[in-house]
Amino acid sequence: MIKLLNVSKVYARTGSALEAIHLEVPKGQFVFLTGHSGSGKSTTLRLIHMAERPTTGEVRVDGFSSQGTPRREVWKVRRRVGFVFQDFRLLPGRTAQDNVAFALEVTGTPKAEIRPRAQRLLSRVGLSAKAGSPVHQLSGGEQQRVAIARALASEPLVLLADEPTGNLDDRATRGILDLFWQINALGMAVVMATHDLELVRSFPGARVLELDQGRMVFDSHRPSGGA
Repeated sequence: MIKLLNVSKVYARTGSALEAIHLEVPKGQFVFLTGHSGSGKSTTLRLIHMAERPTTGEVRVDGFSSQGTPRREVWKVRRRVGFVFQDFRLLPGRTAQDNVAFALEVTGTPKAEIRPRAQRLLSRVGLSAKAGSPVHQLSGGEQQRVAIARALASEPLVLLADEPTGNLDDRATRGILDLFWQINALGMAVVMATHDLELVRSFPGARVLELDQGRMVFDSHRPSGGA
């Protein structure tokens, strides 16, 4: 479903971020993308989301290619790829339901279906009772659950998460990871970038990839390591 074929990314100001990455993520897989800060984790996720294009190589997502998909059609890829950020990126001053409803409006959901679907999505992440609460009144873990509900609005095939627990305490972190695991158990692929190895070790069933200075140095599906 996701393929990175000999992908490299070079930035004019900071140089090489990724080098010769080969990666395939099949449907329904749970993947931890690990590595120190600056190792290329966020760049990898942005390339999969087609927020950026590789300098060389090709990214393929559910039949769409970074080489053949014009920018005006990237929204079609985004419908298939949900994205959860560390800093939530919610609409300030709006309720949890408003935030999810906005995502549904953007994806063209019929007006009569928006509120019921927003409520169902919030229920899915355990926040049905907080639908009418302004997001600034919610805890960090609750805000991240709203962000996850919003990312699920387009019914994506894969959910990308960039350090989604980086701003949360241990209890909220565990709740968010359990939620991702439940989402994955229903058949959605999850690719989560994290530097928290204790967190990774607590989910031994997941695939683990490690980046170091832009190179893939470990893949738990290939215990010998290497790219």
